[in-house]
Amino acid sequence: MKIIRCTKENETVYAELIGEKVYPIKGLPYENVEQDGREWALSEVKLLAPCEPSKIVAVGDNYLDHIKEMNDAIPEEPVIFLKPPSAILNPGETIIYPARSSRVDYEAELALVIGKKCKNVEEKDADEYIFGYTALNDVTARDLQPIDGQWIRAKGFDTFAPFGPCINTEIDPEHTPVQSFLNDEIRQDGNSETMMRGARKILAFVSSVMTLLPGDVISLGTPKGVGPMCKGDKIEIRVGGVGSLINYVG
Repeated sequence: MKIIRCTKENETVYAELIGEKVYPIKGLPYENVEQDGREWALSEVKLLAPCEPSKIVAVGDNYLDHIKEMNDAIPEEPVIFLKPPSAILNPGETIIYPARSSRVDYEAELALVIGKKCKNVEEKDADEYIFGYTALNDVTARDLQPIDGQWIRAKGFDTFAPFGPCINTEIDPEHTPVQSFLNDEIRQDGNSETMMRGARKILAFVSSVMTLLPGDVISLGTPKGVGPMCKGDKIEIRVGGVGSLINYVG
C-alpha cells in the first residue's frame, strides 16, 4: 500500500495511491486506512511530504562505502542526529542554498516512518512499530559540517529535509535500491542490503534514546557517491518501491 499526503482545492488529506488514482482516507493512516469514497486523478493534486513528523532522526555513517569516501572512522554505535521539522520540503519544491554555505550536498536515503508510539523497542518487535518506508534527501551544508563538530547547523537549514513522494508499507528494508540522480545523471547507486545496521536495529537503538511518535521519521544513512549541488540543479532521489523524489536547487 502506498500512502500520500496532498492538497486539492485548499483541502489537505492523507490518501491511498493506486496507480495514477488518489483515494482520500478518513483521518490519519496509522491505525486504519479507510477510504472516504472519493477518487481523484494524481494530476489533480499537489503532493506534500507524506507525513508530519514531530522529529526527523537521521543516521550518519551507516554504509561502509560512504564512511570510506568521507574518511570517517567506523562508529561502534549508530551515529544519530536530528533534522528539525522546519527543514521539511515537499516533493517538487526548491532547496534553498543558504548564504552561509558554499557547498551543499545531496544524500539519498531510505527512511522509515513510525506507526505507533514506542520506547525501548526490541529489534525482533520492530516491524510492529514501523508503518512504512519513504525516500529522503539528507541535504547537507558540507563545508559547515567540520566547523561545528556536531551536525545540527549543517543538516538543519530550512528546506534541507525533502522526503516522499509516498510511504510504502510493503518494502523489504533489507534489500531496497537507493539512488540519486543529479540533472538526470546517476551519482549514487546503492542498496540497503549494504547498510552496517538495518532498519530494525536502528529503530531499536533510537527508541532506547527517545520516545517515537506516529509519523516520526528515521532516515537510515546514505551510500557512497554524495556530492555538491548548485543553484539551478535538479536532484532526484529514487528508492525502490517508493518512486522518485524530485527537487530543485535555488
